[in-house]
Amino acid sequence: MTYKEVAHTNGYEFTQGGGYELPTYPFVPPPEIGSGAPARHPIVIVGGGITGLTLACSLARLGVPAILIDEDDTVGVKGASSRGICYTQKSLEIFERLGIYEHIAAKGVQWSVGRTYAGHDEVYSFDLRQQGGYRLSQQPPFINIQQFYIEAFLVDRINALGHVELRWRNRLTAFEQDEHGALLSIETPAGAYQVRAEHVIDATGSASPLRKWLQVPFDSKRGDDRWCIADVRFTTRPPQERHTWIEAPFNENRAVWQHLMGDDVWRIDYQMAPNADPAYVSREDVVRERLARQFGPEVEVEIVWVGPYAYRSECVHAMRHGRVFFMGDSAKVVSPFGARGGNTGVADADNLAWKLAAVMRGRAAPALLESYGDERLEAARENVRVTNRTARFLRPADGIERTYRNAAIALAKRHAFARPLINTGRMAVANPYTRSRACLYGEGSAAGQSVQNVAFAWADGREGRLNQLLDWAAGDLLLLCFGPLSRADRKRLAGLSATAPLRVVQVVGADNAAQCLEHVRDLKGALRDACQAAAGGWALVRPDAYLAAHGRAVNADLVQAIGLALGLTGVNA
Repeated sequence: MTYKEVAHTNGYEFTQGGGYELPTYPFVPPPEIGSGAPARHPIVIVGGGITGLTLACSLARLGVPAILIDEDDTVGVKGASSRGICYTQKSLEIFERLGIYEHIAAKGVQWSVGRTYAGHDEVYSFDLRQQGGYRLSQQPPFINIQQFYIEAFLVDRINALGHVELRWRNRLTAFEQDEHGALLSIETPAGAYQVRAEHVIDATGSASPLRKWLQVPFDSKRGDDRWCIADVRFTTRPPQERHTWIEAPFNENRAVWQHLMGDDVWRIDYQMAPNADPAYVSREDVVRERLARQFGPEVEVEIVWVGPYAYRSECVHAMRHGRVFFMGDSAKVVSPFGARGGNTGVADADNLAWKLAAVMRGRAAPALLESYGDERLEAARENVRVTNRTARFLRPADGIERTYRNAAIALAKRHAFARPLINTGRMAVANPYTRSRACLYGEGSAAGQSVQNVAFAWADGREGRLNQLLDWAAGDLLLLCFGPLSRADRKRLAGLSATAPLRVVQVVGADNAAQCLEHVRDLKGALRDACQAAAGGWALVRPDAYLAAHGRAVNADLVQAIGLALGLTGVNA
């Protein structure tokens, strides 16, 4: 995005190809134009990419009013629409809660098998469906789909839900804040206007003007690695797997990625020489030569889009600056290894949305918003660390790094034990929160872990899933009690649910009689496993499907956990 007084390039000036057909959205003159005094809005989201739209859709689902402004009139980036493609199980679970998962599953491509090659030798492979961390959810490990499709699905869903107004071709030009609120100056084709906001969400991306205007400190590291993306269609289809070459003989022994996306389009990422000329490497004739070396001279290829890129890593020191919350690429930028970019922004939005909703509706204390920084800064730092390690493996410095990589490849070709040392991207998972003021930790605690969207049986025998329970809780905390409850426990729980934004559900097995009207049956124990709860214990699940706490008895620990999860009690020691 281009903002007044913040000059930068989007890095797509050398792109080639026919591109994608993107929807366009009409400009509607905002009612504030010509009104004189700034209008007040509780929440203003700046930026209509995947992160901002996910937040907007999450707020709309919870009935919280907000406006979103974006200077463009479409989704994606004109001339570079493909962008993110690989969406994790956690993101897919979030999208199911938002009501767009079925569209994503229908358009995208599921995959679970990845193969890594050094030269012509396969040195590492995995099947995510065989890994226990993915098996409980109703969503697959990954779906590949062009990012602009998800953004378009979110726009349609927001418009259907109401509550959040999308303002296209509205460009932020100035910003100030004080103890009374934030003041945003906005330009449109119909004139300029101003709005006041209680909370401002910066989802403008890696070239954030707000971050620059506010002089937000951040750590940054820029490498010299260069890549060229080719989005192509073939007359013959390669295997529907993720293939990676650390040393591709058809690419001067540099790395190559190969993914299938929606519309039968393949994303091929080619690592280039550090001094490569971006205009030259993205020329159509050069790209076709590169594809012919990989797939053979007889291959027939339609080039949908091609363009070079270079990556960097950045991370802010804090996720909040006064009334501004940073999320997505405005908070951190990572190299594109392991699908830790856009997915992290989706999780940022999911984390902040329910907290903003709870505070705005008077169901939680404003102090709860501080836990957004605890949790998502930890996630951002971890994702930067993990992707930087992958980047060093793919482009090692001369000396010990190159010696290590050569040794790892040589060992992996001969010995299975060495294959996990091959690092072409540690696939993204739901980040745990280990130091959050909103979670109650204890010895052996699973607090701060994501709870998968597992299946169970409703009281009438129909299949249900965790996301449906979260929908029913409507933004309140969800307390799952596993097994029989004493009369005293039922009385305590009734008192808690009457005085706190808490929904209580008893979870019983196939042979146990239910003692509560609100109950479900966990016939295979999947729900209890997902919550890592003890038999006869309880699990407190937040609206973002994270575990706030779990315990064995309905006692003071449960009361403390509820207080922490709502920001009502002090910082967790």
